[in-house]
Amino acid sequence: MAPRPVALEEARSRVLSRVAPLESEPVPLRRALGRRLAEDVASAEPVPAFDNSAMDGFVLRAADTREAAPEAPARLRLVDESRAGAPAAGALAAGEAMRISTGAAVPAGADAVLRLEEAQLDDGHLLVEAAVAPRRDVRGAGEDVEPGRTLLRAGAVLGPAELGVLAAIGRPQVSCRRRPRVAVLTSGDELVEPGEALRPGAVRNSNAYSVPALAELAGAEVAVAGPAPDRAEATREALAPLLEADAVVVCGGVSVGEHDHVKGALAELGAAEEFWGVALKPGRPTWFGSRGETLVFGLPGNPVSAMVAFLLLVRPALAALGGGDPARPRTRARLGGDYDKRPGRTHALRCRLELREDGWWAHPFPRQGSHVLSSMLGADCLALLPAGSGPAAAGDRVEIELLGAGR
Repeated sequence: MAPRPVALEEARSRVLSRVAPLESEPVPLRRALGRRLAEDVASAEPVPAFDNSAMDGFVLRAADTREAAPEAPARLRLVDESRAGAPAAGALAAGEAMRISTGAAVPAGADAVLRLEEAQLDDGHLLVEAAVAPRRDVRGAGEDVEPGRTLLRAGAVLGPAELGVLAAIGRPQVSCRRRPRVAVLTSGDELVEPGEALRPGAVRNSNAYSVPALAELAGAEVAVAGPAPDRAEATREALAPLLEADAVVVCGGVSVGEHDHVKGALAELGAAEEFWGVALKPGRPTWFGSRGETLVFGLPGNPVSAMVAFLLLVRPALAALGGGDPARPRTRARLGGDYDKRPGRTHALRCRLELREDGWWAHPFPRQGSHVLSSMLGADCLALLPAGSGPAAAGDRVEIELLGAGR
């Protein structure tokens, strides 16, 4: 007899209780895109490192223009130029001005910039017809980043902006969590590759592409094996070398059929069962256990069930392995149509989001069967209808978990 399925949130909690963050390693900045930080990062230097001009123009002393007017312009002698990467040699004295480029250092003694389009020149002098406010178009040292300020926290995923900021504060490398090594095994005599002819009773092995892709987007290094034949010995032989990974994900073969051998093979290989069966639709026949530090997930063979179980149970574990927050963004939306549901299991509805004047609406796709893989196309979220709830009506407020492309 199959055991009583565990609630979705309990299953998540039990999975995460088995997770220990992976060790850290130094990563060169140019190879750190998508990596997860293992350290807090603070700046040791100000950004920008010096006062600089926000505009092309002329740098001057604001006090020298205090009485300037169109009929009596201030007349300042041009003495030098400050260019980006080539600061002026000396300080600016009273009654003087310099040419300056955007990003160039403001020389000592100067405190304001007159924009190029506002300037008039006369015989080596700058004519200023109106008072220039102190600090006008001057970007101060440390205005972007002050020394000692913590910019990034451990667990952050490094994207383009993060890499740019790390470069700006002079970090050539950072400490990141090692990427989880994930082995994905598909199981079933019926599975054939996309380029193979469909023999009678065969199906395309879509799980060998969708599930590894989800793992890669979650930040893992992925190895794909299988399909393993529906024989006990072959299943055990296929699983044995995979259990050296940080996590193993098996698609198919975990139910109660005569040809489902995954659970038995895992037991023979020393993997301890944590639970089998989750009160979730789709995704009920999900198995989870571990061998040593290796996490093992047995996902259903139906393609939508495999994806949904991965998103709700495996992806949080991979985030936690990387030292990140396993929780996905959740909010509430109004359901865009009626949905017939019986109490007993959490239902994860694939939905398209629409923003209306009264807020977000989650529109369930018409066909929600666990075999309808096309229902994942264009899905923005999973609407999570609680296990104890019954039928839902259009307009009801429901909890949604955003999918997103990455972590």
